[in-house]
Amino acid sequence: MRQYRIEKEGQIDFFKTFRIDYENNNVLIENTDGVWNGNLLEFKLNITDVSKTLLQAIKYLSKLRVKGISVPANILLISLNERICYIFKSQDYFDDIHKIYYGPASKNNDGFIITKSYVKIIDYSKQYGQAEMIQILRIKNHMPINIDENCIVGWAERYYNENPNAHKGDFLGDLEGLIKIIGEIRQPKHFEGHILPYKGKTNEKFKYLMDKLNDDLNKKNLGAFYTPKLYCEKAAELLRKAIERVPKGNDYIIIDRCAGTGNLEAILTDEELSHCILSTYEYYEYKVLCERLSDKVRFIIPPIETDETYDKGFVKNANALSKDYVYNELIQKYIKDNKCTIILFENPPYAETTSIEHQKKSKSKTSSIWKKSFVVEEMKKEVKGVATNDLGNAFIWSAFKYYLRQTTDSYIVFSPVKYWKVQHLISKKLLDGYAFNRKHFHTSINACIMVALWTNEDCLTQLSFVLKAYDIKDNELVCCDNLDVKKIFTKYSNIYYDKRKLTTETETGILVGLNGLEAPNNVKKSLKPLYDENIIGYLVADSSGFDNPDNVSSLLIAGRYNGHGFFLRKDNYLEKLPIFAASRYIRYNTSWTERTRVMKSADGSERFFKHIATSKGKQDLLKILLFCTLESQNHMRSFIGSNGIFYKNEICLDTTNGETIVSMDLNNLKVNDTEKTLIDLWNKILYKAKLTSNYNAELTYGIYQIKDELNTHHKNELGETVYDYPMLNGDISTLTSLVKCYYLKEIVPFLFKYEFLK
Repeated sequence: MRQYRIEKEGQIDFFKTFRIDYENNNVLIENTDGVWNGNLLEFKLNITDVSKTLLQAIKYLSKLRVKGISVPANILLISLNERICYIFKSQDYFDDIHKIYYGPASKNNDGFIITKSYVKIIDYSKQYGQAEMIQILRIKNHMPINIDENCIVGWAERYYNENPNAHKGDFLGDLEGLIKIIGEIRQPKHFEGHILPYKGKTNEKFKYLMDKLNDDLNKKNLGAFYTPKLYCEKAAELLRKAIERVPKGNDYIIIDRCAGTGNLEAILTDEELSHCILSTYEYYEYKVLCERLSDKVRFIIPPIETDETYDKGFVKNANALSKDYVYNELIQKYIKDNKCTIILFENPPYAETTSIEHQKKSKSKTSSIWKKSFVVEEMKKEVKGVATNDLGNAFIWSAFKYYLRQTTDSYIVFSPVKYWKVQHLISKKLLDGYAFNRKHFHTSINACIMVALWTNEDCLTQLSFVLKAYDIKDNELVCCDNLDVKKIFTKYSNIYYDKRKLTTETETGILVGLNGLEAPNNVKKSLKPLYDENIIGYLVADSSGFDNPDNVSSLLIAGRYNGHGFFLRKDNYLEKLPIFAASRYIRYNTSWTERTRVMKSADGSERFFKHIATSKGKQDLLKILLFCTLESQNHMRSFIGSNGIFYKNEICLDTTNGETIVSMDLNNLKVNDTEKTLIDLWNKILYKAKLTSNYNAELTYGIYQIKDELNTHHKNELGETVYDYPMLNGDISTLTSLVKCYYLKEIVPFLFKYEFLK
């Protein structure tokens, strides 16, 4: 009987022996050793402690439940070298599976007490045991689990993925209120046998998760409403400053047009709540909002539920962007009262129709219904450009347009700072503000969200301000450094894009994709395929912000199929490269304080052009050139195009076929120790690249082409990536790390000094 020294060897043999097709089925999921039909498999070379191994398996089942993955009915603990399988029933450990565990499943498993013994031990070294194993592995039953706040998001996402036309009511519906829709969680049909009916009468238990329980379509239309409690408490400090500004003798109201389930208001005092007018557009959030706060606030719109309230999952007349809402008589009563101060206190929904995430999930034009609303149509009459593509901007613009009238009125609003910084949507006076980490707002993105206290006073002289920054760690507020926010006036495309007409240009060129390869014929192209001997590449440094940085920054051998950039020319390419270097900033500094706060600008162009005329400036440009040459987002390749023209990568250091423009220019760089290390490592990589089977001596290689075409890899039996040239791959990884350090130390200070980054 073979004895295994490596667990994976035994695991693979087990799969093959019992015909478990792990390669073509979803077996190796969520870091488990395998899930097959209704069985969780946990392998050990030798099981010396059944209790510890069982707890590890239970932790995996807990994770499956949280992720919305069906929990297998059986737990199989397999001792490979003994050919022994211990079989437990998941149902016997129902309560343990419903606990939340932190850290690796294989750690801290001492002291677990087996309360229900194994159902059976199978010795599968013998024929009888082998037959038993085959029968067990065929079992497809699952253990129905309880739905709670820990797992409901995972099951909701699975439900919407498997039922693309379903909506929130289909999943969450209850029998409370006038609209009685029994949802999946209360009467499982799709998940029958996988979840138990939820017994809660209402959805109040999920109040902090309601924004995550929308189907994808409504997530885009509604945006995200959730605000962490600790951030709510800081925002309430700003609200109280606004209340202090209320003139003596005035009444005041606090309006939140996108209150969701009332998280932002839940920390207010009863006195403050008595001044609140709240609304939310999503019906099931409205029901929770009413349950939580209707007896404490001045009123909720609509004040009571009627037969007409429910409107296809939404609340009739509660759409804050509609004309009916803007001119709602309940609110207008206070707006028309000069003895009433208006305060808006909101975390507006965030949805930007130009974002890649939005486009990937888009269900045609239905995902942007809000763009046809009354407020947005009115906004477009006064605001031009991309600012109208942001749902949050519609709330901000309309706050000052329709609600705030007096200088003592105030707006406390959560939003990325770009509406003030680069879009210039408002020019009002900032009294105070904080910077928060967007990651804690039910997103996966580390980014900066500003909560600002604006007055209704025009202010054209405020060009910068400072925000106190706060993160959340271990459920506690952590004070970070103060952050500067500076207004931007000029974009790259206004100054740095080369818009000269080429003297000998023809439309005989080619267009390429983001990967540097020639774009296929079926891709819609929006750029003329120009060719000219003076062209050495195409540079894209689009957008002021850093959303989707790899899509809005490119360095390519020919025109990008969808444009948004300009052709690089031999005569001035050096002075253009800083905008490409700046476009990589967020990839190398991923701190939440940077994204959405730091943006790209051309405000320092006049000083920049003066500087590069000096010897120091010329050296700075060569440092940036070295970075751009070794940066992996430089996707320039050498190849023969479909037009028969050979495209040579000139922005690389491969001189095998003669000098490149870059190699000649970098001869003028006064190399320091770091730069010498980078160049030496590049030469080492090129040497090893030439030894690979795919190397073509006729091509001139940059680091990206080496990574993509020569640093080949394959998958082993477990689906793991194995590199064919591990020494080459190791050197490439080292270069990547060194380039990052070089960029942050040598390049970034220059980019900030001359306001390429601001």
